[in-house]
Amino acid sequence: MWFDYLVWGWIAIAVITFMFLLKIKQPYGRHTTDGWGMMVNNNWGWFWMELPALIVMPVLALTGPTELQLPQLIIVALWSIHYINRTLIFPFRLKTKGKKMPLSIVLSAVFFNGINGFVNGYFLGHLSEGNSGLSWTLFLGVALFFLGMVINQRSDNHLLNLRKENTGYAIPRAGLFNWISCPNYFGEIIEWTGFAIAAASLPAASFAIWTAANLIPRALNHHDWYQEKFEDYPKDRKAVIPYLV
Repeated sequence: MWFDYLVWGWIAIAVITFMFLLKIKQPYGRHTTDGWGMMVNNNWGWFWMELPALIVMPVLALTGPTELQLPQLIIVALWSIHYINRTLIFPFRLKTKGKKMPLSIVLSAVFFNGINGFVNGYFLGHLSEGNSGLSWTLFLGVALFFLGMVINQRSDNHLLNLRKENTGYAIPRAGLFNWISCPNYFGEIIEWTGFAIAAASLPAASFAIWTAANLIPRALNHHDWYQEKFEDYPKDRKAVIPYLV
């Protein structure tokens, strides 16, 4: 079926992207450099790049011919909870006054979030069977999703508070920051892994794979940056997965 080929192709692109990002730093935030073309406001850039996911997935899922049952509605709710925060709240909490990001990064993220929103929303609204059964994998996935969300948001809050207290960057020293440089990314990986388990679908699994493919290289870049900037940076910290990576 064309849809399965599309999703498997999307997963293959994630693997290729992962290999590419291990070599090339994504140019935004502390890694922003010249040479990436037109720049746009950082806060509004985040808003526009997340907006397609907030809109596309729920619209396709809720307006398709499939009559969604409670498990599918839970999946839509999980997605919406995440992207309401990422689109409408998080970008405007960033303490990045005057900072900009490349428009090319915004447009690539718009495309990325649009495709992820499409494959997950189209599957739920047009291809799923609308099963009403509540399974143990659904409960496990929801639990992991909220665990990851808590880790992600608490870590983001700590970083935001550091920016309030300091004029520049500082070494984060709280919670999982004692073990890894990027617990916010670790939390998001757990979050979307839980989503994939709860949804039990190939599109949801593709998003979990994409999340790891995007965030692990980014975490490695952040980890290297911390080590270069701070001579007293803890030597035993890993980048994104405690004791491993």
